[in-house]
Amino acid sequence: MLQTLGLLLGCQLAGEFITRGLGLPIPGPVLGLVILLLALALLPTLSSSLRPTIQVILAHLSLMFVPAGVGVIWNLEVLSSDWVALLVILTLSTVLSMLVTVAIFIAMKRLMMRWVK
Repeated sequence: MLQTLGLLLGCQLAGEFITRGLGLPIPGPVLGLVILLLALALLPTLSSSLRPTIQVILAHLSLMFVPAGVGVIWNLEVLSSDWVALLVILTLSTVLSMLVTVAIFIAMKRLMMRWVK
């Protein structure tokens, strides 16, 4: 388990180091995830050794949202004063996300149909 956590944190650290060092406009953890994906693609046996720890982490993924929930509760005065703006923004961003998802799905379906023909 320590080796898996070390690898995950090492990939995240490498991503942070690269993005901050090169001034890239993407988050370090995202680049770290790409590094982990490349490692898994280059070393297929690595996935079998990571699987047990990753399954435990994914089983308890809801715990990762506790800090965000605490942050929301901690800032209730902001929520109470700007609730209308937040409601509008959340509604619009949800609808926009759904529309983009549908557009991508339709585009991919058309692309796949062209490939099949």
